[in-house]
Formats: sequence, structure tokens, C-alpha cells
Amino acid sequence: MAMTADGKIASANRAVSSFSSACDQRHLLELRTTVDAVMCGARTADLNRITLGPGGVRFRKLRLRRGLAEFNLRIVVSGSGSLDPRAHLFTKRHSPVLVLTTARAGGARLARLRKVAGEVRVGGRNAINWPATLRWLRAKWGVRRLLCEGGGELNDALFRAGLVDELHLTICPGVLGGREAPTIADGFGVPRLALAAPMELKSVRRAGDELLLVFRATRRRTQTASPGGGFRSAGSSSIVTTQRAISQRTSARRLR
Repeated sequence: MAMTADGKIASANRAVSSFSSACDQRHLLELRTTVDAVMCGARTADLNRITLGPGGVRFRKLRLRRGLAEFNLRIVVSGSGSLDPRAHLFTKRHSPVLVLTTARAGGARLARLRKVAGEVRVGGRNAINWPATLRWLRAKWGVRRLLCEGGGELNDALFRAGLVDELHLTICPGVLGGREAPTIADGFGVPRLALAAPMELKSVRRAGDELLLVFRATRRRTQTASPGGGFRSAGSSSIVTTQRAISQRTSARRLR
């Protein structure tokens, strides 16, 4: 994720969501050369002309040298199925687009998405069961390493499920402000500090006026949604994940 000095990944009205440097953008594409799939949330896909692809020839060749497919798999998460089937990423056919959703989507929305997506998977009733979904991605699509590029609610779900191994965080100059402006992990959050995702600083690099930080998870917690909306322990995790949202980035994690 890339965030402003006050921790925002976009303005309150979402009009400003891209503010990082060319160096940070290269870092994003370099991360994509290390993963099998890139994932983002529906709002990120709807509001931005993104493809989630590997970038130019240089980056595609690097993927091939690393033994990966030239074009990464692309995944969009839409719990309600409200993802616009006219979103820009569906116009690029270089690799399949998978849509992960829940039973809340309903038949009509599922039918519309199935016309444009490589596959639509219903992964839970009200919330996606992430451990089961990641096992499915590994078994059916061969995803061993997954890069998640936000937004904040998707990041929050993965953090709370204990499924983030590494966080790539770029701190950019400037202050957006606004109590409604999104952060790298919105959504439910956690009620106690003891439940926070524990991390340690792995590296720090300065590029102009930006700081590129990498944090590594120090303990793995895998949880699933409980009927009351909270989370309960679900044993060991089954994926490797990462995160970012347009000019906002997080990490990479390995599917076990």
C-alpha cells in the first residue's frame, strides 16, 4: 500500500487515489513479477482504469525467467457481487479474471459476472471464507504466491484472518486528511491490541521524499468469520498474500 503522511490511501470522496512516485509504481510492478496472481477489491477495480497485469515487456520477461507464466492470474473480490461487468480490467483478455463473491450477490449479479469473468466463485454466505478460498486457488489455479493490492476493507479481512505474511508500505509526502478518508485496513478492525496483526520491520529504503518499508508478520493467526460477525481460530493458514490499491500497496504471502 502507498499512503500519505497521515495514513490515507485516498481522499474521502475517492477523487484522489494516486499520489505516489514513479519509483513506487515500479516497485508495484516488480512485486507482480514474483507472484502467481494479483488481487484487489471491487471498488478498486470499479473506480480505476486498472488491468492488474504484469506491465511492459521488461516485467513479463522477468516473470518468465523466474519460471512464472508471462501474464499473472487476476482476482477481484466483490462480496455483494456489485462489481461492474464493464470494468476496464475485463477488456484485457491476456489472462483470466476470477471473481470471488458470496451468496449475498444473488442470481442476477452472478449471471452478469459469469459472462465476463473466467470463473465466479461463491466462497461463503455473508463473508468469504478465506482459508478455504485460498486452498481452492492453490488446488485449482496453482496459486502459490498472491499479491493483494487493496483496498482497505479487503486488506482488513486478510489481516484479521492472519493471512498476510508481508506488508510493503510506501509513505508519501503530503496530507489528505478527512475522517472518512480510507486507510490501508478499514472494515471491522480488531477490538483489542492483543488481536492486532503483529509485524516487524524487515527493510526501509528512501527514494526521494518517499519511504519504502517492508514489514514481515511475526506470528500467524488464521481465523474465519463467526455467525456473530467476529472471527474464530481456524487452524493453520493455506496461502501467501500481499496487498496494495492503485498507488497503495501491501505484501506477498505463500500458499501452503
